[in-house]
Amino acid sequence: MRMIRLFSILDRLRIVQQPISAKRLANELDVSMRTIYRDMVTLQTMGAPIRGEGGVGYQIEKGYFLPPLHFDAYELDAVVLGMRLVAARGDGPLADAALRASAKINTVLSETDQDRHARSPLLACSVQDETLGNSISFLSPLRVALRERNKLQISYSDLEGRVSNRTVRPLGLTAFDQVWLLTAWCERRNDFRNFRVDRVKSVKQTGDNFARESGKEFRDYLRTL
Repeated sequence: MRMIRLFSILDRLRIVQQPISAKRLANELDVSMRTIYRDMVTLQTMGAPIRGEGGVGYQIEKGYFLPPLHFDAYELDAVVLGMRLVAARGDGPLADAALRASAKINTVLSETDQDRHARSPLLACSVQDETLGNSISFLSPLRVALRERNKLQISYSDLEGRVSNRTVRPLGLTAFDQVWLLTAWCERRNDFRNFRVDRVKSVKQTGDNFARESGKEFRDYLRTL
């Protein structure tokens, strides 16, 4: 039981960007702070590169090798199903990336988890009708534009079949059951707009990048929902 808790502490320290307090760890693991202090001493004695600072918390030293990842049953199910959903619902490059990422995760699992990962009975399938197929064809250039913050010129057909050309700042992509939705800042409307990707007729780079701007980011749009 204690060994599982030690792995859980390491797992939490891996994923946080800032120091994490003993109180927070104690609450998350349902143990006392005294137990966390003892566990930290044990991990440091075992060679784990953990730095602790009073009043700040604990964090992993960057650049150090850590033991294999340990996932509980629910975490491993989430990893497996998530990767398989991406492979089923994404375009070719995204599906290939999901398979590569899954293989990389598998290499850092414990031997027991590697076997559970390989033999998982959880599957994800997608019936790609014409609508989904049209969406997928533009996913790759849209993802690139999202990452690199490139302005795009898109040709878009609304529900009534009217085609318009828009210059947009792509902010986010959301996968629904049958369609992908692009959330963007539309420079024509000077406001947020959502575009069904299956109704996009063409996507063209403008050659311009856009900087981060308060009030015009994806998180700002999400606050309006």
